[in-house]
Amino acid sequence: MPTNDGGIGSLLACVIPVAIAVIVMAIPFLIYNSLVSLRNMVKESWSDVDTELKRRYDLIPNLVETVKGYAAHEREVLEQVARARAAAAADHGPVAHQSETEQTLQDSLGRLFAVAERYPDLKASANFLELQKELANTENRIQAARRFYNGNVRDYNTRCQMFPSSIIASMFKFQSADFFRLRTDVEREAPRLEWEN
Repeated sequence: MPTNDGGIGSLLACVIPVAIAVIVMAIPFLIYNSLVSLRNMVKESWSDVDTELKRRYDLIPNLVETVKGYAAHEREVLEQVARARAAAAADHGPVAHQSETEQTLQDSLGRLFAVAERYPDLKASANFLELQKELANTENRIQAARRFYNGNVRDYNTRCQMFPSSIIASMFKFQSADFFRLRTDVEREAPRLEWEN
């Protein structure tokens, strides 16, 4: 009875190298596609951060006007907040630079709330309390969006730096993304917006 072992062996000898070649050629495409996917996740999550920052920028003029009604002679602090808000809202540069303008805005808001501490009527104002609540809620949303963004940046940067992905990242000029962080530990907590009586 004739056997066909020679035919199967020669078929396997042809199929196995072709399969290995296909897998080896597919790996760079898979790595490239995963880098593109991660880069797009970073961009998408930054747009979430940007949306929340814009929401905060929209609240600040109302807050400044409310404080101005009770503490008009605190002009310097009010102007600092207005300038910092305008600079942060206009900053569409790299994330690292936006972190700096956000830090300045965060610092000026802290000074504004320190001023508000000196005015009991302001602290009791329903309008001020509502704005304070909205701003605290927005700060929490910004922090959540930042954490999500920074997590995506971490995953993307790790993929860009690990072998063999680093080779593909270098070949196709995938640049590391910047984390969105502030200079101080203040960024780790929402600004204190509630006062104890």
